[in-house]
Order: sequence, then C-alpha cells, then structure tokens
Amino acid sequence: MTYTVAVSGASGYAGGEILRLLAGHPDIEIRTVTAHSNAGQPLIEHQPHLRSLAHLTLQDTTPEILADHDIVFLALPHGQSGQYTEALGDVPLVIDAGADHRLTSQDSWDAFYGGHFHEPWAYGVPELLTEGVKQRENLRTAKRIAAPGCNASTVSLSLVPGVAAGVIDPGDIVSVLAVGPSGAGKSLKPHLLGSELLGTANPYAVGGTHRHIPEIQQALRGAGAADPRVSFTPVLVPMARGILATSTAPISDGATDEQIRAAWQDAYGDETFVQLLPEGHFPRTADVLGANTALMGLAIDRAANRVTIVTAVDNLVKGTAGAAIQSMNLALGLPEDRALTVNGVAP
Repeated sequence: MTYTVAVSGASGYAGGEILRLLAGHPDIEIRTVTAHSNAGQPLIEHQPHLRSLAHLTLQDTTPEILADHDIVFLALPHGQSGQYTEALGDVPLVIDAGADHRLTSQDSWDAFYGGHFHEPWAYGVPELLTEGVKQRENLRTAKRIAAPGCNASTVSLSLVPGVAAGVIDPGDIVSVLAVGPSGAGKSLKPHLLGSELLGTANPYAVGGTHRHIPEIQQALRGAGAADPRVSFTPVLVPMARGILATSTAPISDGATDEQIRAAWQDAYGDETFVQLLPEGHFPRTADVLGANTALMGLAIDRAANRVTIVTAVDNLVKGTAGAAIQSMNLALGLPEDRALTVNGVAP
C-alpha cells in the first residue's frame, strides 16, 4: 500500500529533513508540501539538495490543503501546530514535529511556552522506557504522534535506563550539550549568523530556562523518578548538525559497576537505533551525521560517585525527522527501520 503525505513547514530544516527521508521510503508518496511566507515558490529553491522533489511547489499551509492525505507532518514553530491539528480530525495519521502535543502537564506548558495548551499525543521516541514499557508499544496503535524535542530525547535516552533500574539518583542530574544551530530552525536570527558562531562556543538558555527541561523531567518521571532535578545547559558550537550531550548523575547507594552498566545494556542491547558503545569508548557527532542513530558511551566515576553518559545524535535525524518517521513506521505496521539508516556520513 502507498500512503499519501503532506508536509507543512517544508521550506525549513525539520521539514526538509522529513522530506529527505520520506523521498527514500518505498511506501510513501509525497503529494503536498506547504509553507507560509514561501508559499507559491518551488520547493527546490529552498531545499536545493532534494533533487527528486524538484517538481513540487510550496502551497499555503491551510487545513483544507493538508486534509486530504493519509499522513500529515507538521514541521512548524512551537505554538503553531495546534491551530491545525483540531481541523485535521479526518486524517488517519498526524505527526507533529513541534512542541504543541509533547507535554502532559499544562503547568509546565504555561511556565515554559505559554499560549493555548493542547492534549498530549503518543511520544515519538520508540526506545524510551515509560512505566516499564517502551514507547514503541504505544506508537503501534497511535493515530496522533508528537515527535520529540531533539535535546530532550537525547538527554532522556541517556538517563532513563539508570533511573528505571534504580542505579542513579535523579535528584541531582547535570547535562551540558554541545549543539548545532540547525536545531534553532531556519529563520534568520542575528546570533546564528556564521560570523557570530564561527570560532566560538555560546551558551544559551542558562539557569533552568530551556524549554526542553519539562520534557526531560516528564520522561524521568515516567521512568520512576518522583522529583527529578535537572541542570541543563546547551552550548551552540560551529557545526551545522549534531548534539553531544554529557550527562552525569550520582550513583545510588549500593549500586555496583556491573549493575550500572547492565542497566543501559539491558535497555538498549536489542535496539537498532540506540547503541551503547563498549566500555571505554565514547561517540563523536561525526559518527552519527545523517543517521537515525544515538550512540552512547558510559563511564563510572567512583572518585566523584557519579555516572557519566555521553550521547551523540544528529539533531535533525534521530532528534527530529528520523524519530518521526520511525514512529510513523510503527503506527503503520511497517518495518521500524524502513527508509532509515544506522550509517553516518564520513568524513
């Protein structure tokens, strides 16, 4: 069966990456692409790398244009998806790459986003443990899917196995991330200009203000943490794509080195797209460029009594578009890895 697809926000980074991956999907027909200010222009002018989609023209983003498809992807700025989702009730499968349907707590939404709160959807991180069951099982029957925040899913995947196994203390988590500016979207912002980024590293959203913090806390609560406390600091670095997340947490009393490593190995040993590296090995962002892979290294620091987890992802693939398409495959009953790869691009 071939499924027809519409992608909104198709001129942006997330929309473009969704299209790049869908273009290689044998069960998908990309029928419609939409935008706002770029409507009426050829897609190829904004996504010149998508040569196989050069025949498509960006249309206006309206519920009427999006509605008549089997699947709709919404790759819109945070706070803009909800105005469309309620009007797409007849679409069999809708996947939101924005934040509008990620959070279960309205208080958290009000504190970090503001505006109208929308119902939470199935969370699009198949490998994430929630109440002892991986999200994969929820996605198999989902009709509405919220793709994750790239930083949030990276940190959550890093920490949830240890929380669920009780080998780390979620009350004192510290995460520092080196991130590429493509995660901030394609809209022109002076602080993201090449002349502002090249040759420097720039912290932002310091001191507990980043919008992905409640999403991480939500995942940790799902793993059994009653009161997770996360110090989260992202740092923009001069690479177009990628996240390298270094997260640490105290070792729980009595947890042995064998129990600690087993927590992550048991969680991800059978996974295709989340892989724990051998002891003493740690990932680079270059290793996951273009891949739907999260590579993870784990160190046990007995001197500091903390576990350190270093995780690398491509923020546009495993962090966003790849996670969305992996979740779509599950919802459609297709092989989970259809049109996705574990192989990065090097050098």
